[in-house]
Amino acid sequence: MQIRRTVTIIFQGLTVILALALIIVYFYPASKPDNNTVVQILEAPKGRAPLGSAEQHPNSYADAVAHAAPAVVNIYTTKIITERNRPTFEDPLYRYFFGDGNDNDTPQPRRESSLGSGVIISQQGNILTNHHVIEGADEIAIALNDGRRTTAKLVGDDPESDLAVLKIDLPKLPVITVGRSEELRVGDVVLAIGNPFGVGQTVTAGIISALGRTGLGINTFENFIQTDAAINPGNSGGALINVRGELVGINTAIFSETGGSQGIGFAIPTNLARDVTTQIIEQGHVVRGWLGVGIQDISAELAESFELPEPQGAIITHIMPDSPAEQAKLKQGDIITQINGQRVHDFRDTLAQISRQKPGSDITITVLREGKTLEKKTKVSERPQQETDTRRKR
Repeated sequence: MQIRRTVTIIFQGLTVILALALIIVYFYPASKPDNNTVVQILEAPKGRAPLGSAEQHPNSYADAVAHAAPAVVNIYTTKIITERNRPTFEDPLYRYFFGDGNDNDTPQPRRESSLGSGVIISQQGNILTNHHVIEGADEIAIALNDGRRTTAKLVGDDPESDLAVLKIDLPKLPVITVGRSEELRVGDVVLAIGNPFGVGQTVTAGIISALGRTGLGINTFENFIQTDAAINPGNSGGALINVRGELVGINTAIFSETGGSQGIGFAIPTNLARDVTTQIIEQGHVVRGWLGVGIQDISAELAESFELPEPQGAIITHIMPDSPAEQAKLKQGDIITQINGQRVHDFRDTLAQISRQKPGSDITITVLREGKTLEKKTKVSERPQQETDTRRKR
């Protein structure tokens, strides 16, 4: 009897130890071996009620800010630029009268600094920001809201969506909850958190002015949230949050004739940033489908000349050599109307649908050629990496 009781006690003890071990592994993934570490992004649950009741729109948003602000960081970058000490030596007239000046025309390095913002999205130290914030940086310094400072390394970036992921190595990092921008509605209250003009962390409030803004010429892939929450230089890469304190966008650009906020700001929604971020963390870059065509929108004049009922689709302006489009025997002047049976509306829609295709997968392009509808089949290639113009970014 004593032996049986002893065995029972030992068995119960082992059960308790095993249960505790499972709890520790589940709630504290950092205790797992480093080679099995998985980046965990805290995401908001799906299918919640919309933010519409008076209780969800209080007179103060302090709780939302308290939840999100600790995860918003200031980013300071430094570039080493080498330039001529006296640019006037490049003037031919100056050279004629004063000579080449070779003795004094030695290239001189100088440091150029800039600032921006970012958001901590994982306990592993991943920071989401804009590509243009860290573009060409030789050094990246991070200042946390709790006063800690450190340097960051670049995990990867995507110029075509203007997103980048950095990594820092600090313990007990505050992490933002990534919300679902697809649940946003025009009129929802949002808050922008960042470091405008380098004055320090600042919160501004506004509403969602519009959703799905495209054709702005800012990024190759555009699907912007428009807001009247004040966004200024230095806010780039910072958080746009809802009244729950969840990240719904990455503040990116402003429309301004003066360089200051005029109530028209743009943020990259999290439903676009989520996929880009995951790919950057997992493979260092973003993989997109590529057809190898130049395309443009169908204007009203083109629609009339092609006898189209409405200006919809995208017209092919050129075919790149040795591309999937050339293999499919597409031609300049073809009008793309469908991708894999799904109707396309314009240039941006066509580009987005092609880019979503996995490289190596089959694709069917429906085109209108000389009044006839044709279907062309080919395999999608991987889209080459491209640079973008970041002059209007903030």
